Amino acid sequence: MPPSLIAATPTDLATSPEPVPPKAVAGTPAYRAATRALFFGGFAAFANLYGLQPLMPAFSQDFSLSPAAASGVVSVSTGLLAIGLIPAGMLAQRFGPRPVMLCSLGLAALLNLLAAVAQDYASILVLRGLLGLALAGMPAVAMAYLSEEIDPASLGRAIGLLIAGNALGGMCGRMIASLLGDWYSWRVALAVLGLVGLCSASLFWRYLPASHHFRPGRFDGRQFLLDLRGHLTDGGLPWFFLLAFLLMGCFVSLYNYLAYRLGSAPFSLRPSLIGLVFSLYMVGMFSSAWAGQLADRLGRRKVLWLTVLLTLGGLLLTMAESLLLVIIGIALFTFGFFAAHSVASSWVGRRATRAKTLASSIYLTSYYLGSSLLGSASGLMWAVDRWHGVAALLAAILVACLAIALHLRKLEPKPT
Repeated sequence: MPPSLIAATPTDLATSPEPVPPKAVAGTPAYRAATRALFFGGFAAFANLYGLQPLMPAFSQDFSLSPAAASGVVSVSTGLLAIGLIPAGMLAQRFGPRPVMLCSLGLAALLNLLAAVAQDYASILVLRGLLGLALAGMPAVAMAYLSEEIDPASLGRAIGLLIAGNALGGMCGRMIASLLGDWYSWRVALAVLGLVGLCSASLFWRYLPASHHFRPGRFDGRQFLLDLRGHLTDGGLPWFFLLAFLLMGCFVSLYNYLAYRLGSAPFSLRPSLIGLVFSLYMVGMFSSAWAGQLADRLGRRKVLWLTVLLTLGGLLLTMAESLLLVIIGIALFTFGFFAAHSVASSWVGRRATRAKTLASSIYLTSYYLGSSLLGSASGLMWAVDRWHGVAALLAAILVACLAIALHLRKLEPKPT
């Protein structure tokens, strides 16, 4: 009898696996729900992670710290986040991405609330370090979630929206902290950032769909080493990892010392006015989504090097003595950086044909190590020639980024 004519028994019906829905395409309800949730998640993560940047002069004043030492409130978080990314990816592989990301966001918000009542700088650094370790469960897992659940043709746009949430969170976190720090104190600013994080985590929990294409598994050390070797010996992925390290190091360095730059002569702006400059993150929200769509249409190799060149041009404008030119330069720098990051990170998701979570984790480990190491090291140049010393170092790094991006134009696609 043909199989199609065999009647299914109740047992057969009960044990038949449910059909797996196709990967989400832009415009579908599943796509909108996933990108909305991860937008809120990225918002909370970056608000808590980078909200303290404009408060660095206040820490310098209250605890008698140099700019490089005060950068520890950001660098210790990003450094431990980088260390925790691969272990967090392993947890997500075992327990699923949704619970790992939710716990990450909630715990980070609580740690920021505790840092608001810490009595000394060492305690603040410990809590900020733990916050970074907690947040490790968000970035790489989010990128891998999108790579698994979103159709490849829509992936660039989805990651662009995730990065737009990062940009909005970074902007709002910095603006809230600078305004509250000026009007009240850095302790009030930290407490409010923690509460914002808790609200965003609740929205993330409400909207994020289940992982339909995720398959849990136990950690296999041998397979992990094989996958790691495969990524590190790939013809393109190591260049993306290096690019992430250098680009993010430049970006965080500029914003780390921006408050010192604008708070000193010839500008001498108040902290609340400096906070308004962080509204330029809005251009990052636009550029990340725009660059993702452009890369999906024209190809990443044609877009990446142009975004890096734009970032370099913006940096050079910040060396001017005109406040208008400095602000235009910061806007161009921010636009170019978020566009470059959107293109490069989505390229990693397409380049890695297997172990995508590990590839995303290595990319973001490099990304946040750059934030931590270069973000603090560049502060030493402030003692050499203040802003011009910092900008000269960052310009040299961005020239290296441009060379890498031009090299990647020749990268042949992997056979599928």
